[in-house]
Amino acid sequence: MPTIISHGVAAAAIGKVFTSDRMPPRFWFLSIGCAMLPDIDVLGFAFGIRYGDMLGHRGITHSLPCALMVACLAAWLCLDTAIQSGRTWLVLVGYFFIVTASHGLVDAMTNGGLGVAFFAPFSNNRYFLPWQPIEVSPIGLDFFFSARALAVLWSEIKWIWIPSAVVIVCAQLIWNGLKR
Repeated sequence: MPTIISHGVAAAAIGKVFTSDRMPPRFWFLSIGCAMLPDIDVLGFAFGIRYGDMLGHRGITHSLPCALMVACLAAWLCLDTAIQSGRTWLVLVGYFFIVTASHGLVDAMTNGGLGVAFFAPFSNNRYFLPWQPIEVSPIGLDFFFSARALAVLWSEIKWIWIPSAVVIVCAQLIWNGLKR
């Protein structure tokens, strides 16, 4: 997995593409939270859940059906008023689905682990993308104080942070051009 912070960086880029409007902090908190949430599955290790189990790391919490459920909840939490049009609801669900699903997509670009169970709970088959340029990050906080941390962080800067920054700048330029 990439470090959890990199998932938040990718979410910020997706959010900037989604809208040019100044969004409330709740929107950004939910965006970054949705992108990071799938890694809640690491808590399962403390309860004896194995990595490759459906409830294990990169299992059901990284799946597309789970991303859809999280997106529905996030869209509901993001709504500013009790009554919103169906179009607004669907747009927010679509956006939060993309943000949440981006976690599994980025994890599938790493060079380690067992892959991502995109279709859990219907299948626990694990998948990687054919292109895996991102160094896998070991699980645990002690990793951040290891020599390997620099290689992993450089990989994430190169493959997630810099492309996200480019996406943010391009989105801003496009949105500004559309407003003129």
